[in-house]
Amino acid sequence: MTVRLLAVMVLAAVCCGGCGDRGADAPRTVAMAFEDALVSADGAAACGLLAPDTVKELEQSSGSACAEAVLEQGLPAAKAAEGAEAYGSMAQVRFAEDTVFLAELDDGWRVLAAGCTPAAARFDCTLQGG
Repeated sequence: MTVRLLAVMVLAAVCCGGCGDRGADAPRTVAMAFEDALVSADGAAACGLLAPDTVKELEQSSGSACAEAVLEQGLPAAKAAEGAEAYGSMAQVRFAEDTVFLAELDDGWRVLAAGCTPAAARFDCTLQGG
């Protein structure tokens, strides 16, 4: 996931306003399961919810297997989703402690980026695909 893609998602959220709320249940469920896996220190479950490019980038940058590396990222332990918007095959789920970006792939919704915090007109993410 590049910063440019995240910037496009932010722009879509601003332009669309509240229209993205429809269809956000599935990505919200996946984002919450990802956060639950982090809270439970279940790296394998967390990695099973990541997009393939995100797994690849994480493993390459850390030099470790995904299940170990994802728990070493210092991602916030989010508890409850505060909001979710879906824009076609892309989604954003906001927690008080985190913002998670997702994409709908052939096998369902997957986490593209997590540990994201707003920074000007984009997000800085601790975990993201390449």
